[in-house]
Amino acid sequence: MSTAPQIQPMQQAESEKRFAFGRNWHRYLRGLDEAAIAEAEQSLRNWLGDLSGLRFLDIGCGSGLFSLAARRLGAIVHSFDFDANSVGCAEELRARHFPGDPNWTIQQGSILDRAFVDSLGQFDLVYSWGVLHHTGDLNTALDHAARAVAPGGRFWIAIYNDLGQLTNAWTAIKRAYVANALSRSLVVGVFVPMFFLGNLLVDLVRLRSPLTRYREYRKSHRGMSRVVDWFDWLGGYPYQPARAESIFDFFQQRGFTLLKLRTVKDWGNNQFVFRRDGSVAAVPG
Repeated sequence: MSTAPQIQPMQQAESEKRFAFGRNWHRYLRGLDEAAIAEAEQSLRNWLGDLSGLRFLDIGCGSGLFSLAARRLGAIVHSFDFDANSVGCAEELRARHFPGDPNWTIQQGSILDRAFVDSLGQFDLVYSWGVLHHTGDLNTALDHAARAVAPGGRFWIAIYNDLGQLTNAWTAIKRAYVANALSRSLVVGVFVPMFFLGNLLVDLVRLRSPLTRYREYRKSHRGMSRVVDWFDWLGGYPYQPARAESIFDFFQQRGFTLLKLRTVKDWGNNQFVFRRDGSVAAVPG
């Protein structure tokens, strides 16, 4: 029997205020270029292989970048997000690159809505990177996402690592960010300069250009922007991380096999690719 710790539920009251992810993604799209798209494509190839002709579900599509990358790699893409502004980002990218394309559909919807998720059907590839821990109900989000994976299909998921007391401290910071304008200004005023000056000091000690860190970030972070990610990190609430073994145990109990794994020791994301070997098993209790 597995001894992996259980994923802890959030209190419902904590999930009432949310970070405006879609507004942050609109800022990201202003600087999106071909190099960032190419990095996103490469990460999909590295983790999922050939996407050509496969049905691809992007849960919590955010900026729409990975839906775009999957479509450019030949997948039949369906994107959805809870945040209307994120849906707008995906629609903007589709209009730029695939106007009128019937093989890229976009909806607003919630992974917590089982009827909505079931209405989508099942997919060969399901992708949800750094999303489900922001729903306010990670267990339900994971369970519904598992239902969307077709037998033999694969699921690439990334979930923030649980660091115990340090996680509790960051949860309080994130809650303060979304509470009101004053507390948000305080969080930004403290941590953004701290991030910037900390990075600057390291670069000066190593005698390298401070700009190099920002240019190279997207190469190691799937085409993302360091500064946009700062705000995503500070404001990303609800926030419900999990230990890697908890995620593994959750999917193993539901008939999934782990194909790829990358774990972290800090507060970053643990990444998994699971394959669904059969029907999703009902797990008692």
